[in-house]
Amino acid sequence: MAAVLTLLRIKNLALVEELEWEVAPGFIAVTGETGAGKSIIIGALQLLLGERADKSLIRTGAEACTVEAVFVGQELQKLNAQLAEAGIDPGDDEIIIKRGLSVTGTNRQFINGSPTTLAVLKQVGDEFVDLHGPHDHQSLLFPERQLGLLDSFACTEDVLVEYRKHFQQLQSLMAEHAALNTAETAREQELDLLRHQVNEITSANLKAEEEGEIEGRYKLASNSRRLIELSSAVAQRLSEADGSVLSQLAETQRLLRELEKIDGSISQFVSGHETAVLELSEIARSLADYAEKLDLDPAQLAALEQRVSLFETLKRKYGKSIAEVIDFGNNAAERMRKIEGRDAELERLASEMEKARASLNRSGDALRKLRVKAAPRLSEHVRRNLRDLGFRQSEFEAKLAPLSEPRVTGLDTVELLFSPNPGEPLKPLRAIASSGEISRLMLAIKSALAAHDAIPLLIFDEIDANVGGEIAHAVGAKMRTLAAEHQVICITHLPQVAAAASSHFVVTKEVIGGRTHSQLHEVKGKARREEIARMLGGKSDSALKLAATLLEGNDS
Repeated sequence: MAAVLTLLRIKNLALVEELEWEVAPGFIAVTGETGAGKSIIIGALQLLLGERADKSLIRTGAEACTVEAVFVGQELQKLNAQLAEAGIDPGDDEIIIKRGLSVTGTNRQFINGSPTTLAVLKQVGDEFVDLHGPHDHQSLLFPERQLGLLDSFACTEDVLVEYRKHFQQLQSLMAEHAALNTAETAREQELDLLRHQVNEITSANLKAEEEGEIEGRYKLASNSRRLIELSSAVAQRLSEADGSVLSQLAETQRLLRELEKIDGSISQFVSGHETAVLELSEIARSLADYAEKLDLDPAQLAALEQRVSLFETLKRKYGKSIAEVIDFGNNAAERMRKIEGRDAELERLASEMEKARASLNRSGDALRKLRVKAAPRLSEHVRRNLRDLGFRQSEFEAKLAPLSEPRVTGLDTVELLFSPNPGEPLKPLRAIASSGEISRLMLAIKSALAAHDAIPLLIFDEIDANVGGEIAHAVGAKMRTLAAEHQVICITHLPQVAAAASSHFVVTKEVIGGRTHSQLHEVKGKARREEIARMLGGKSDSALKLAATLLEGNDS
């Protein structure tokens, strides 16, 4: 089942307070008087396709606006991998897209209930909606757009992906070759700098784990004099000086023993005193040993100071840590080896470039063959469609020309040439002044691409502008034919086009409670005849009869 838009909900967007539009497959016409709000339908769909939003779109007095669409069809399953990659739960033959905009400027968008980005929204939307308006006619004037149309007809997608892979590879190799193949003076200057950097780092004989150890030793050594002073002073006061703590405790210990001889109950005090004396004696000995080990060696301190200074100098130049300095040195050495072996490296790159260029040319030639084969077929299809649209003796040609240098799009460019009148030479589309001619040409090309176009929903916003009469009948018939392969929604002012649609909706504008409201409703039977008559110029008996004739002609 082909994918179709089944439901569009709009809330507080411009003149629309609330709208729920159930959409059927086939060719749907949307009509209404100028200013009624037909463009709001297009605006809502553009928001769902990831177009930029302006908070001025929010209906006056509302805090936010929302737009929601439901697409249904088995073809949507081909997007499951893309959705999963974006962190979105795939639906069963259904995709629900919702976007909201608040007066504070906050943008929120969801696919199947999962929040997503505008980039993903646009990427997914481009897979199943193709919107054409008056501005899109001008895109036909650009060579890139013209080549894209030919590629769609020629089904070059896989070959083009392969070509672009080789193109990017060649560009990368060329950039690397150019960077290495710099001016000789600049090369020598860089080599001198690299040699200095490598020598400075290598001569330091660095080890990543050394930094913490050296800094710790330096901290102790630089404070050793003070540490010796403090530890020696404590040891002296405990045991070495006259009147030391331990000598005084010896006297108190003698007195306690005398006391114990008289009263044995204080033996516990004697034991505690002896324990304190032993502990203080141990502290005095330990501090003496500590001070001895800290014996200041000026040469050792100078060496540590010099090492720490070297670390700081290297870190200021090459990294935040010794590990980063070592990495910098390794990278500089590698760069130096490449430059010193420049000629060999340039030869290697040149060889790789030749291989990449050969692969590029092979895939480019395969791409060209597809385009050369498709160009005359596309031209003939478009010519047939142009004859159906009133250009009885027009000429059209998709003309390929080789490029002097490969581009990301291939080895060729294409120019779409058109002559609307017999006896006139084919000219580039940019030389055609009539927007009506460009409109019909766009429709002719889209009709030619219909069978090759995987996009299920085509939306035309007044693409039939500046045409009328018999040609308008042809435009309606062509859109009806397109609807056999796609769901087609057309915003139109032409009664002939509206009459060709399989379903017809009218946008109206009403003032309720002092506020303007745009509304959308389907018209059938008498109501549709009256709308077609209005488009013909009024609801007179003759207009109503002509409207009935138009509708009967399309039913047959």
